[in-house]
Amino acid sequence: MTTPPSRGGRTQRMPREARRRQLLNAAHQVFVAHGFHGASMDEIAEVAEVSKPVLYQHFPGKRELYVALLDAHMDEFSALLQQAINSTTDNKLRVGATIRAYYEYISRDSQAFRLIFESDLLNDELIGGRIEAFNAKFAGRIADVVAEDTRLPPAQALLMGRAMAGMAQVSARYWVDMADEVSMEEASDLVSRLAWRGIGRFPKES
Repeated sequence: MTTPPSRGGRTQRMPREARRRQLLNAAHQVFVAHGFHGASMDEIAEVAEVSKPVLYQHFPGKRELYVALLDAHMDEFSALLQQAINSTTDNKLRVGATIRAYYEYISRDSQAFRLIFESDLLNDELIGGRIEAFNAKFAGRIADVVAEDTRLPPAQALLMGRAMAGMAQVSARYWVDMADEVSMEEASDLVSRLAWRGIGRFPKES
């Protein structure tokens, strides 16, 4: 539990990076509860148990705080996806590992997953652009696997990469609400088999 401010109103000093993590954790709670538009810097400071000046020392405004939080979540998810992609040179196993990464991340932190894919700022140029760049990066990596295995033209492979990333994302978001009925292993395996059998219907050209 975070140590509360002293009665004299001074917030306990801590290393800058530790303070930043504390503020991001508080922002996560508030943004998840209220969305961007319903959140306030006052409430974030209150949840973090710091004064507003301390909050503004680290983040000049709510939008900058939201972007920093989103970037932190996407960096964590990116690392998990990259690890899955690099885990094997067998394309069938690689597709399965990548789809499983979506399930692992949402099972680990479903609210962070929703902040990335269900943000109420998707129409914001900066934030929506960041999320689109994230999606495009990994759809492109999946497209490379598709192209290698099917030898489809780049544009067609990218379309399939987008479809597979979307399938993983949407199915994982649906699965998290029924995790008591279907295990993560079973769910990700079902979707992986569906995806791979789809790719398998595109034979390589000689």
